[in-house]
Amino acid sequence: MSFIRRSTALVTVISFGLFCASCGNDQPGIIPVQSQDVENLTIGFSFDSYVIERWTRDRDVFCATANELGAEVYVQSANGELETQISQIEYFIEMDVDAIVIVTIDGDGLTDSIVAAKEAGIPVICYDRIVRNADADLYISFDNEQVGTYMGEALCGEIGDGGNVVEIMGPESDYNVSQVMSGFESVCSTHGENIILQYNCDNWRSELAYDFVNDNIDAVSQADAIMCGNDALAGEAVHALAERGLAGNISVVGQDADLDACQRIVEGTQLMTVYKPVEKLAKMAAEYAVSLANHEELAVDGTFFDGTYNIPYVAIEPIAVNKDNMDTIIIESGFHQREDVYMNISEEGTETVISEESEDN
Repeated sequence: MSFIRRSTALVTVISFGLFCASCGNDQPGIIPVQSQDVENLTIGFSFDSYVIERWTRDRDVFCATANELGAEVYVQSANGELETQISQIEYFIEMDVDAIVIVTIDGDGLTDSIVAAKEAGIPVICYDRIVRNADADLYISFDNEQVGTYMGEALCGEIGDGGNVVEIMGPESDYNVSQVMSGFESVCSTHGENIILQYNCDNWRSELAYDFVNDNIDAVSQADAIMCGNDALAGEAVHALAERGLAGNISVVGQDADLDACQRIVEGTQLMTVYKPVEKLAKMAAEYAVSLANHEELAVDGTFFDGTYNIPYVAIEPIAVNKDNMDTIIIESGFHQREDVYMNISEEGTETVISEESEDN
């Protein structure tokens, strides 16, 4: 791999999502916008999918930051297919990129792929989700146990001690899930809450949360609260509750501060969410990726045990968000616009209701 790079290089923009569902498991054909300097740094970025709303925001900030620092970013989505993601990483290795960044589909399924990349001299960053036993060069994420702790504190503070709680989480293959559950269940245990149902949604498919609530409505209707692994799952859970006239009666929490979730919070059908400043995460990850691509040592103090190795670890603090701090945390930061968050709320602070008469007119 050539280490000669021009520091004043003009940078190409990004090839977004070129590996589409119709490509199956074929090798992706990556065609970046033409660069005026063929010796730019190159970074391969493989996302599990764009099912989760925030990933497009992560992608855009990461690519813009890397672009400013002199790197081309080749972005791919595996559409939730592990074998596709393995093929993407193999292709990045064949391309001889300078660094690889991965949002993994399976915390154990990409170990061999990361080992192969490192053997080829390509540093690897685990972005937001860890790949276990792989000795990645960096794991950068949010403090996932703290995310669960915030969820637990919000729910327990709302329902009191000894309540009934349902857990609807993401896939067990996502190691973040167990970290979030650890923080959440620790708080629930302290308050004597009863976990009456647990369910994992494969590939973070939010419609499964809707089906689960409907299929178990007799038990769910006895719950005081539902803890959801993210806001997309929370949205489907609330949807199912709303159809039974239960939305707002059963407290629901999630994470990611999706726009829909923020709307539900101010409307009263979701209790809270956990805001994770993805712009900060993506910007830092891009800076670390460029440093690794340039074969620079990372100034990282933290470590994370991946099951075999203690690897460099950066954990960014999340923030609990409810209706009381929505304006200061979400709106003042520019994460969402006020008019979007409160679009269904009238000036008097109640939900806007369109009468049948006005609809007819």
